[in-house]
Amino acid sequence: MGRTHALVLAKAGAKVMVSDISQEDCQKVVDEIQKQGGEALAVKCDVTKKQEIEAMVKKAVEKWGRLDILVNNAGIVQFKPFLELTEEEWNRTLDINLKGYFLCSQACAKEMVKQKSGVIINIASVAMGQIGMGFPGISHYCASKGGIVAMAEALALELAPYNIRVNTIAPGAIDTPMAESTKMDPKALEGTLASIPMHRFGKPEEVSNLVLFLASDESSYMTGSTVVVDGGWVAG
Repeated sequence: MGRTHALVLAKAGAKVMVSDISQEDCQKVVDEIQKQGGEALAVKCDVTKKQEIEAMVKKAVEKWGRLDILVNNAGIVQFKPFLELTEEEWNRTLDINLKGYFLCSQACAKEMVKQKSGVIINIASVAMGQIGMGFPGISHYCASKGGIVAMAEALALELAPYNIRVNTIAPGAIDTPMAESTKMDPKALEGTLASIPMHRFGKPEEVSNLVLFLASDESSYMTGSTVVVDGGWVAG
């Protein structure tokens, strides 16, 4: 999804810094954007490391003079029964999926406060508990995604005086590499599709179009919201 978020935002005129732990993967997306006539920069960054995030933000501000939009999209999922889950596996998931969002949000918000404007968009999941759902075998993932929603709501309140909006998108089953493990298992795929009223996986672009809306002034009165994009899964 990160790739399509970057492409959709760039097509709309945003100057995009593409970040990932793989410089090569970042550059591939930047090349796509540039072929479309957009402007982008690839920066390798580990979202669990504060210094790397601060260096990334500094590069963006130095290159373009300001920072208007942050899309927190980094995430991992690992299926593991709760009783077999190790402390290291728990920590790694929470470090990337939740701590990474905290560090990126804080570093970017400090710049946004200076200019009295900005938008932070978090990609969570329907696997967030409460208004979403819980899933067996990924308790650490669910904890991280629920934490993202709670943190975003708190940040929306704290940052509203600075004209910084914070919203969250909760995708369901989206056709990305992360979903491949489900799709490769015929029974798991059948069960997932049976639970989705639209009986299909979503396309990354169907999430990215919402990213664009939340990043734009068209959503100027939205903050602290969590928007579910799941083909009716939660409603069912």
